[in-house]
Amino acid sequence: MTPAMPRPFNGPAMAIGATVFIALTLGAAFLGSQFPPGDWYEALNKPSWTPPNWLFGPVWGLLYIMIAAAGFIAWRRGASWGTITIWVIALLLNAMWTPMFFGAEQPVGALVIIGLLWLAIVAFIALSRRRASLAAWLFVPYLLWVSYALSLNAGIIALNP
Repeated sequence: MTPAMPRPFNGPAMAIGATVFIALTLGAAFLGSQFPPGDWYEALNKPSWTPPNWLFGPVWGLLYIMIAAAGFIAWRRGASWGTITIWVIALLLNAMWTPMFFGAEQPVGALVIIGLLWLAIVAFIALSRRRASLAAWLFVPYLLWVSYALSLNAGIIALNP
């Protein structure tokens, strides 16, 4: 038995696929940009390991590029629909966190969302690692950042009873 080969997508199919993954990721990024930190966030007690606000934009910009690339690569390498579904679920959870935390000012609800996001990222890595190892590796920085963000979210809850 020969190893699985990449899907033979060329030209328009590949361009459409890339466009879909980029558009979905840009949609999640755009939604997050609609809920910037405001007075409520500034008034919170924050853990000592909280980074400066200016750092979030560049980090998320790079992560969103990696998220889109990982989804496209997994799809291109013939990942199962389950794997792609997990990618979409992770993106949806990602898109839900910012409106919950900054928009609704609900850090406990946001903690639930980011916990589910963490699980979805781990699931994507596990499901894509054999068929699309590059896609799995592209999600490792995402997992690390979300782990960090999860600790910040939990720290904010602990410091602001």
